Amino acid sequence: MRVSLIISTYNRPETLRVCLDSVFHQTYKPDEIIIGDDGSTEDTKVLIDVFKSHSPIPIIHLWHEDKGFRLAMMRNKCMARAIGEYIIEIDGDVFLHPRFVEDHVSFARKGHYLKGGRVNLGKRLTECICEDGTYRPIKPWTRGIESKPENAIHFLMLSQFLSERYRKRRSPALGCNISFFREDILKINGYDEFFEGWGGEDEDLGNRLLNSGCKKRYLKFSGIVYHLWHEDKFMYNLERNFTYKDERNRQNAIFCENGIDKYL
Repeated sequence: MRVSLIISTYNRPETLRVCLDSVFHQTYKPDEIIIGDDGSTEDTKVLIDVFKSHSPIPIIHLWHEDKGFRLAMMRNKCMARAIGEYIIEIDGDVFLHPRFVEDHVSFARKGHYLKGGRVNLGKRLTECICEDGTYRPIKPWTRGIESKPENAIHFLMLSQFLSERYRKRRSPALGCNISFFREDILKINGYDEFFEGWGGEDEDLGNRLLNSGCKKRYLKFSGIVYHLWHEDKFMYNLERNFTYKDERNRQNAIFCENGIDKYL
């Protein structure tokens, strides 16, 4: 099974460096890395070119013009380009537990998608990690965790037990830690590009996957990512996005009209 890892980024090369470093330390390597760049400046391209020059994994850098927060659009472009039958999505402001990709692949099931959680790191710890430029092991007792330290526990047997029991309908998706079969995402036409500005696009995707008959498996205590601190930004369409997301879910929507098909 070919695996495509999609990383979304925007003008945070210092966190993208740490993210990519953690990818190269995976026990199970993806077949390609696609970096979906929502309009970053030249600094990000320079960093990616450095990694491309010595990466054992093919790296594809997709960029479009900065016209606001268009994450849904960029993720669709990345999925359309992907060669993998299986797609894992993360954000460029997280870094990965060494068994992150291995966990996603081992838990993958046809007709299911995987939703993971994250450990939220505080500002000071984030600054130290970004200054070093490399990933580091994080434990539940690591100083500087802002919230959800329990998510740093890697316990595979318990994760297997909880995968189809934990939060079955609640919290349908988290875009910085999600994976699915390409064929399942094409059935719902990918992300709805109505969403511009932060919020709602990933939860809408999860709702429509569930409405389509796809089942969720929750990666509690596996598939771990560590979220590097940042200020909240790009909230300009928050109310509009969430109102639309809730209305679409009330309609039991499955297919979105403004989706991935235009790039295929």
